[in-house]
Amino acid sequence: MAPLLGVMAPFVDGLITSGDFLQELVGTLDECGVESVWTVEHVIVAEDYEPLYPYSADGRMVSGAGRVPMPDPLELLAFMACASPTLRLGTSVVVAPLHSPAVLAKRAATLERISGGRLMLGLGIGWQREEYAAVGVPYSDRGRRLEECIEAMRALWSEHPASYHGRHVSFDRVHSVPAPSRPVPIVLGGHSEAAVRRAGRMAEGWFPFTITAEEFETSAALLREVAGSCGRPADAVEITAWPGSVDPGSERSVGWVRRFVDAGASRLVVRVAITRPDQLGELRDGLLRYREEVLDRL
Repeated sequence: MAPLLGVMAPFVDGLITSGDFLQELVGTLDECGVESVWTVEHVIVAEDYEPLYPYSADGRMVSGAGRVPMPDPLELLAFMACASPTLRLGTSVVVAPLHSPAVLAKRAATLERISGGRLMLGLGIGWQREEYAAVGVPYSDRGRRLEECIEAMRALWSEHPASYHGRHVSFDRVHSVPAPSRPVPIVLGGHSEAAVRRAGRMAEGWFPFTITAEEFETSAALLREVAGSCGRPADAVEITAWPGSVDPGSERSVGWVRRFVDAGASRLVVRVAITRPDQLGELRDGLLRYREEVLDRL
């Protein structure tokens, strides 16, 4: 079976200034057989951030600071949910420790309901100390905060009343209504050993960023091993890959992309390479060409 096709939402000012453009964008994605759209999150980007960005050699984002529009990921997906009856909606990723689990659980449940169960909630821990400071959350113990967020949200979604008591999150006999119509799949990012093991233990999906084919093969095998050791089916965690995130020049190389699919990726994500609303025609041509030149040959 050919892998599903997902796209990263474009960084275009029209995303937040033009509802008409968003409608046209979603229509184009539907027309090209795109299965899912994925949004990113940075609450803020500091002008002078400590260079801890883990996906470049110098620890800095290629785009710099303050240059890329990043609308709220869930609110953007809510609009897209109403513009398309079929497009699945993913976040890659919401920086979970920056959010109250109770508030995030309510927002996610609302989006799950209005979309008819199409939300895939991607979560991670982020990297920017200044972002944590601006929100007022300690940077330390981020991994534990993420795990407690997942556990607490699942309690709120499934128990009525719900109780949870962790190191960073605690509540007793509370109600969060409406609950999702079905369990919200949690997709975890990251490809450190700790992140992969966490996904194998806790997640329904894994979506790493800037990972080579060799690293992906090794990590996917570890993911399945950890899932099995926890009594879960080896294929319990759906794997999403973005081969072009680590090597944009190889995004259309069938041999390169096939390695990710052979290692277990059931969804391939590509970047929507447009910077202006008037480039939707180029987007359509690019997606159809990717399907013909890559997906149909896998």
